[in-house]
Amino acid sequence: MTEQQQQYDVLAIVGPTAVGKTALSIQLAQKLNGEIINGDSMQVYKDLNIGTAKITVEEMAGVPHHLIDVKEAHESFSVAEFQQLVREKIADIQSRGKLPIIVGGTGLYIQAVLYDFRFTEEKIDTAVREAYYEQLEQVGPEAMHAKLMAVDPETAAIIHPNNTRRVLRALEMAEHGEVMKSSEEAQQGNRPLYNHYIIGLNRERAQLYERINLRVNNMLEKGLLEEVTALHEAGLRDCQSMSAIGYKELYAYLEDRYTLEDAVEKLKQNSRRYAKRQLTYFKNKLDVTWFDVTEENNMLLCTILGKIRV
Repeated sequence: MTEQQQQYDVLAIVGPTAVGKTALSIQLAQKLNGEIINGDSMQVYKDLNIGTAKITVEEMAGVPHHLIDVKEAHESFSVAEFQQLVREKIADIQSRGKLPIIVGGTGLYIQAVLYDFRFTEEKIDTAVREAYYEQLEQVGPEAMHAKLMAVDPETAAIIHPNNTRRVLRALEMAEHGEVMKSSEEAQQGNRPLYNHYIIGLNRERAQLYERINLRVNNMLEKGLLEEVTALHEAGLRDCQSMSAIGYKELYAYLEDRYTLEDAVEKLKQNSRRYAKRQLTYFKNKLDVTWFDVTEENNMLLCTILGKIRV
């Protein structure tokens, strides 16, 4: 083992949408005897395939994948449930002598698995919590802090907008007419539970945005509008899955609130904004080691393998 190498028992691959996480995850899993755990909050849903860029069986290349298609499209799914399921999968994979590799772009979910986040407050309505987490994913931390400022300015004044966990907790408490608890709550989520290594992928901004726009075009060619139309005709309304980028914009088109051209442009715009928020979250909240994906693919793989040992 070189000085730079360390031994890890859990890997995570994170980064903005369309950066290239899937391809690298397969290569690493093949090299390291790994199994992949989905770390995307929307790929858990059945029938949301094209719009979530869900990996195909062919792309899996024989590598086992977990936590994909585990929820019906009308069901809710919380970060607390994700945390429990992923930790169970980590234990299972490790018990079989394999390496768990969490891959995805939902920063809060991955953070909740790797660190000592606790979701044990009995007074909070699960649906309320899920709604706030979903809003955070869609609108970002500044908007959620502004929402808190409107209902509880005193608490908002002492919580930084980037401390999203405490902002959301304060919103939950305010909804129940309670005061934010600052002692134990402030200590949660700081202690790592695994000897983990987080690989962050990024690209030059213009190139990333070009890839996002191209991905949207490819999704439409593969039948995204037809996929969304089928869900719309099935009567799915006001559920968590339909707030996902790619679905809400085309719902607006199907309901005559956008033209198709406007809906597609809005989809691309929302995807680019989401990528920016993802990067902000990963850089502020997680101990990520960043790699430039513009590097030649085999060289990138060798560089990463040179830093880890399992």
